[in-house]
Amino acid sequence: MTTNILGDVVSNIVGTEADVKVLMPRNADPHSFEISAADAAEISQADLFISNGLGLEEGITRTADSARSEGIDLLEVGEHVDPLRYGDGASPGSFDPHFWTDPDRIDRAAELIGSAVIEDVRDADTTAVRQNTALYRKRVQGISKYMSEKFNTIPVERRQLVTNHHVFGYLAERFDFTIVGAVVPSGTTLASPSASDLDQLAHKIRDARVAAIFVDSSQPDRLAQVLASEARLPIKVKSLHTESLDEEGTEAGTYLGMMKSNTDEIVDGLRS
Repeated sequence: MTTNILGDVVSNIVGTEADVKVLMPRNADPHSFEISAADAAEISQADLFISNGLGLEEGITRTADSARSEGIDLLEVGEHVDPLRYGDGASPGSFDPHFWTDPDRIDRAAELIGSAVIEDVRDADTTAVRQNTALYRKRVQGISKYMSEKFNTIPVERRQLVTNHHVFGYLAERFDFTIVGAVVPSGTTLASPSASDLDQLAHKIRDARVAAIFVDSSQPDRLAQVLASEARLPIKVKSLHTESLDEEGTEAGTYLGMMKSNTDEIVDGLRS
């Protein structure tokens, strides 16, 4: 299992039926994370290797390819949940890997993962996995309803999103937000904005009268603070967990908790 977000989903589905090894630590950046040689060797013993796919785990691509060539069953979830292509200004033509920001796609992913576990994981109790999958999907559907209800309290003209990089395409599509732009005009945190990029975004922010800029908790917010200042508007800079879970026991320590926490922060940033 590559990312800790999908790791949490898988753990809920598997329950006690198998060991789940999550490679990416909490509060890590999946775009830059690389695994150790020991972890890479451990993958060769797995019944099933699950990754986000769509180019998210840029430092694990070779490991995933090696696992496939060794005959290990590999499930790249993003390919199977109706992936979106990036819009203007962010890796045009390529697929956006951040599908988990839409809980309806995680609902589909949970069904897919449950089927893969039943088919590929030795000695897993089929009935237990099916029950776990159905229960978790109900919880995901519940958070989707919660998000809809909360976001509906934001006036349509204030549903404007600026983020540290292009991470909310799926959320915007699902919940009717407009993407104004991103501090890093790319789908990866490994890119860097130019002075021209920042100047153009500051103008967009000012023209749209954006109320908040949202940055990932694993990334510095210095550029976002500069943009807020240059836009000459009363703009909040708010931190979200968008690409990685927080530590265990915290509000954003699970996928469902992360989505609830992010929803509350977005509403707080845009509604008033």
